[in-house]
Amino acid sequence: MNIQDRKFISPGAWFSLIYPKEWNEFEDTEDSFLFYNPNKWSGNFRISAFKADSKEPDAMRYGEDAVKDELKNNAEAKLVKVGKWDAAYSSETFQEEGEWYTSHVWIMGESNLSLECSFTVPRTEDIKIAEEILNTIEVRKEEEHRSIEIIPIRVLEIGTVNEAFEWASSTIKKLLKKDFTASLEDVEKIQQIIDSDNFKAQLREVWESFGIAFGAILVNEIEGMEWVTVVDNKKEYPALCYKNGELIVYPMQLIWEKKKVGEHCDLQMEIAKF
Repeated sequence: MNIQDRKFISPGAWFSLIYPKEWNEFEDTEDSFLFYNPNKWSGNFRISAFKADSKEPDAMRYGEDAVKDELKNNAEAKLVKVGKWDAAYSSETFQEEGEWYTSHVWIMGESNLSLECSFTVPRTEDIKIAEEILNTIEVRKEEEHRSIEIIPIRVLEIGTVNEAFEWASSTIKKLLKKDFTASLEDVEKIQQIIDSDNFKAQLREVWESFGIAFGAILVNEIEGMEWVTVVDNKKEYPALCYKNGELIVYPMQLIWEKKKVGEHCDLQMEIAKF
């Protein structure tokens, strides 16, 4: 298989898949996840998941029934084998801005989860890469305990990081009357906030946001540092990965863990670790 080393685990850990290392995840609709190569476009791969309540009658046949329903209700659909999956496949060709494209659609499922996957490419393009992605999809069981997994940062956590950073940077500007650009000199500004009496120690979200701002400095100033998503069973949150996993840093916890127990947090000492 030609797919290499980029794993996606859906929010809530319903399913996982592997996608090409040159591709990224991009923002789409709330319940859909979009992937493509931003440097050399070769098609859009989308996946949406729908889950039946496991307590409902016939819930464990929900995925299988979704395939049967598609075959029954869509005259264009046919049953195909993609890796381990029995999928209802159909396609539609359309024109946009003078160019012709084909959208390939697969409906498949397992137990109480159904998946709708599509791959939109120029009409004459091959769909092998989409079939390889489909072959890597794994439905994750709710009761299954897994070790901590580190994956490329998802759109969901990018939103968390951006929101926390914007709040922290604007708060620092307001309180200290100084700009905040996430550069090394800004560490002292966060330290001033930590050492001040502006916020109570129990305000978890406040300290997590300042931790994110500190994390942004680390990414900007330390080569080999990048944002990732940590999936720890039912916990999912952004973190920092240093040199391809040599060290994992948890900026949201870094300040908060010390504040909540009354310990002093020295950011310069944290930077010195690198």
